[in-house]
Amino acid sequence: TSDLCLGERFSGAALQATNIVKGNDDDDDAICKGSSVHGAEFGHLPDNITVLEGESVTLRCRIDEEVTHKAWLNRSNILFTGTDKWSLDRRVTLVNSNNSDFSIHIDKVQVTDEGPYTCTFQANNKPRIVHVYLIVQVPARIVNISKNVSVNEGENVNLYCLAVGRPEPTVTWKEQKYGTLREGEFLEITEITRQQAQDYECITNNGVAPPDQRKVIVTVNYPPMITDMKNMPAHLGKTAILRCEAMAVPPASFEWYRDDHRPVESDNTLRIKNEKTRSLLLFTNVTEKHFGNYTCFASNRLGASNASMLLFRPGALQGRGTGLHAGMSVIVCVWVSLSAALLLKV
Repeated sequence: TSDLCLGERFSGAALQATNIVKGNDDDDDAICKGSSVHGAEFGHLPDNITVLEGESVTLRCRIDEEVTHKAWLNRSNILFTGTDKWSLDRRVTLVNSNNSDFSIHIDKVQVTDEGPYTCTFQANNKPRIVHVYLIVQVPARIVNISKNVSVNEGENVNLYCLAVGRPEPTVTWKEQKYGTLREGEFLEITEITRQQAQDYECITNNGVAPPDQRKVIVTVNYPPMITDMKNMPAHLGKTAILRCEAMAVPPASFEWYRDDHRPVESDNTLRIKNEKTRSLLLFTNVTEKHFGNYTCFASNRLGASNASMLLFRPGALQGRGTGLHAGMSVIVCVWVSLSAALLLKV
């Protein structure tokens, strides 16, 4: 081992720990992460040595006096007496046992290895004892998290994220859209709205290693809402486009109807083009028969919405409003017809 790992020499004894990264068995290249622990009488508070789970550690007991008896203990369990091994754990081995060095090595440290270790020996007919407390840390890790969820608008959503680690990790939920944070393993969203549909990221951290993080995708379903419908002028023999845009989850299906509620069908002068959030009526050669009222009907499994609009010749009387309720254009026509009939009777 390098001089940096040996530390200073003291009369009596010194106990030292060296962490060895998992998979590196060369003590000369080991990185010292601990510090010397001086020999002391019973009752001295033990110093702490910290190591990550899965790494290896060497506990060195330095001696510069004539020793007659020596032993290593973990709690009240005897590991070694001299060169005689009492421990049944194959991971625990004796590194050196001579007049100046009595060291043990623990390979692939486990959480159960945490606890007090004692190097005790007889020197000059006096008992000597050295303590060290081994702390095993475990990086924070998410072990269970909610699956991606799809709910209807207005329902409640409950997400969970369970994590383990030593020391005890913190758990934080982060909203990807707004960047807001909420502490705790559980995240409750009451009466969720469509604006809250996003990725929710769980982050757990205990300062031992980089944070562990995973995402839950929350999808909010809602019925179609038509957002863009306008009356459009058109010239004979020219092209024209009527647009119907609707926001919905899942995406809406579109249908077009004429004044008499006949479905609009594609022909050589008219084509329907449906996209994810909108539908287009494409007129390639406007004729007299194309002028009139058109109704766009958008629907999904949660509901439906419709709106009407006019394709009119410039200069002709233009309807001023667009209906956003089912059957509005038909209702208005029927009401006008009934009113006219009553006036004639009077």
